[in-house]
Amino acid sequence: MDRGALRRRLALGTAALTASGLLAVATPDAAEAAASCAGRVVGTLPFATGSVSVHRRGGYVCAVTTPAHPGARRTMSVGVQARGGRPVVDTGKYEDRAGPVTVHAGQRCVRVTGRVGGGSVSSGWILC
Repeated sequence: MDRGALRRRLALGTAALTASGLLAVATPDAAEAAASCAGRVVGTLPFATGSVSVHRRGGYVCAVTTPAHPGARRTMSVGVQARGGRPVVDTGKYEDRAGPVTVHAGQRCVRVTGRVGGGSVSSGWILC
């Protein structure tokens, strides 16, 4: 292998490690959200003031809202609704997260919502 190819591979490897390190630092709340919901992460819904992490295990769907800048106490909410069912919502003034909330969806679609302060997100029907 010539020196140019070696340099390119080394640069690519360094860039990949740097990017993964930045993602780990930029989203410390993802680890907290994963610890509070069982199952695997099936989606993340980002919005201006935070994000909603969606998890699935068996027929259950769980969601947690985390703020972009945790620490300040502010109004947050998270909701999950299985199609044909009532939404399960957690709303209050929190510092680091709202939720987790869990519903039994079986094979039905779910709608996930989240809010931090003035920013919010709604997924529409997903996981169908």
